[in-house]
Amino acid sequence: MTAFPEPALPEHVAENRAYWDGVADQWVAAGRRQWAAAEPSWGIWGVPQSELPFLPDDVAGLDTIELGCGTAYISAWLARRGARPVGIDNSARQLATARMLQAEHGLEFPLIHGNAERVPYPDGSFDLAVSEYGAAIWCDPYRWVPEAARLLRPGGRLVFLCNSALAMMCMPDEGPAVDRLVRPQEEIRRLAWPGEGIDFHLGHGEWTRLLRECGFVVDELIEVFAPATTMRTPEYLTFEWARRWPAEDVWLATRRQDGRR
Repeated sequence: MTAFPEPALPEHVAENRAYWDGVADQWVAAGRRQWAAAEPSWGIWGVPQSELPFLPDDVAGLDTIELGCGTAYISAWLARRGARPVGIDNSARQLATARMLQAEHGLEFPLIHGNAERVPYPDGSFDLAVSEYGAAIWCDPYRWVPEAARLLRPGGRLVFLCNSALAMMCMPDEGPAVDRLVRPQEEIRRLAWPGEGIDFHLGHGEWTRLLRECGFVVDELIEVFAPATTMRTPEYLTFEWARRWPAEDVWLATRRQDGRR
């Protein structure tokens, strides 16, 4: 049999793979905490599902795909609630952590090492596609959103959490977000951080247009502020900034019932 070489990875996929393989060990403890948690929690502040309804209430019996699953704690939560999850991630070392945690918790579901812009499943394989950061920022939206639409059945749901466009436009090259715009909106579509990978961000209008063009109905956009009860913030934000302006967005969308795009 003749062996054909795999196509070269796009630049951002290759660079992000190297970056996440390099930092995977730093996420083992966080992954272990999330796997052990009784209730899902979301985003950089760990807002509980009861306060930030990221997942549907009833996922029992659903076929789900986690796009950029990392340590796969979302897929673990879905599996415990009766779903049939599949996780795909660009980093082999992140998936090694996920498999270790599967063994620790006695929970098994498929984990794929690959690019969430090209998922090796047939059209209409899933009822729910989900990304908490993951593909939502580390993949090209003009590739991963059409791919999510392809993978979902009519009436299937897409939910994803990402940085807000406002936060990224207020983000200098070094240090936390400031109280003024320092980047044009055009620039945040593709941001290359030296030694820290390449990520992608769209404004609300562009996200809405892309989702509609891919056959989705936008159900809700939730803008997430820092909870008043926490002072925990990542290095790229201050508590004062994140209380005044939303640092994260949650998008909830439904694949059109007629399957049209």
